[in-house]
Amino acid sequence: MNCIATCFSHFGAIRFKGLCQQNQWPAQLRPVPRDLSSSCGTCVWYQGAVPRQVPEEVEQIVEIVGQGYRVLYRAEGS
Repeated sequence: MNCIATCFSHFGAIRFKGLCQQNQWPAQLRPVPRDLSSSCGTCVWYQGAVPRQVPEEVEQIVEIVGQGYRVLYRAEGS
């Protein structure tokens, strides 16, 4: 599954990329697509699933579906 995780901070995006690597999911830091909002402007594009425990730095996780997105996780209050 191709996903994008947006984070509340750049540091959170770096930490989430590390989590992806621990799970052996290919991951890259990239600018957030215009269609998705983000507090820091950096996101993680990765191939994997939603982690069992999503770090508190993660704002949302979406699956890339065709030309759009399907929300898989959204932090409370976002």
